[in-house]
Amino acid sequence: MQVLQANLFERFRPYRRRAEVAFWIGLLVLQVAASVAVALVDARGGGREVAFWQVLVWELSSHLVILALVPAVIAFERRFPLSGDRLWRNLPWHALGSVLFSLLHVAGMVLLRRMAYAWAGQQYDFGDWLRHWPYEYFKDVRTYVLILLLLLGYRLFLLRLQGEARVLDEPEGTPLPPEVSGLTAAPAPDGNASEERGEPPTPAVRSRPDRFLVRKLRREFLIAASDIDWVQAQGNYVGLHVNGHDYLLRATLTEFLDQLDPARHVRVHRSWAVHLDRIAEIEPLEGGDSRLHMRGGGQVPCSRRFRANLQANAQAGRGT
Repeated sequence: MQVLQANLFERFRPYRRRAEVAFWIGLLVLQVAASVAVALVDARGGGREVAFWQVLVWELSSHLVILALVPAVIAFERRFPLSGDRLWRNLPWHALGSVLFSLLHVAGMVLLRRMAYAWAGQQYDFGDWLRHWPYEYFKDVRTYVLILLLLLGYRLFLLRLQGEARVLDEPEGTPLPPEVSGLTAAPAPDGNASEERGEPPTPAVRSRPDRFLVRKLRREFLIAASDIDWVQAQGNYVGLHVNGHDYLLRATLTEFLDQLDPARHVRVHRSWAVHLDRIAEIEPLEGGDSRLHMRGGGQVPCSRRFRANLQANAQAGRGT
């Protein structure tokens, strides 16, 4: 395997969570500042006297609730992803999600404003919900779409940094041997003889890929399937951990494991699979679960449901 020098993703990864939180907070601050300035200019241009604290409460209450709803939108998109063949199937769910987003936003916003006005000795009145909420919804749906666009754009950015793998073109299919296919008759020299005898044709299987192509920072290189230390399900992708590097491949964990040697890579959790030879230690935990300590560093969870599968495959490996 070709090894790349430490790149931007490896340097960014320890600070990723803090950077994401800082981004949304920074965006909130900028939006509040711009919205307050615009609201004050509009009020003065219309000849209305509005106190600065009132405008600040209006905008800050709205954006604080939006900030609180961002993790819910992210989780909702993971449940109903807007990518690949699921895009059109999940769009109606996001139409419904935008309605729920707006209702929660308006309800939280009104609650915060009433609390702030009560603290100032005044009373806040949102007005008739049936008349005002549709207007708020048209603004909220734009915000909902903007959050999704930022999320998808950020995800593409991470793919460029992290690297995305794909399966190489599969080799030609090879026939199964008789003891595997269940056909005991010797192959006839004439290709049509088996059809004349009414026997089904010998099925063909595709070989498992030995290598995967990885694109990373405008470079392409190969990783060997035997070098994959562990695999983790990540939404529409599986993350491949290879010699300290992480790559994403668009597939489900079940689909990807079908392409790996089951004698080497074993599922140990609903979202994890490991290379048996990379396990250094199995640490038992309460409740029957375990923690796998890997030889190259890192830990992988092993659930009670898959522990027997791990032990059976490990014993089979020692037996061979």
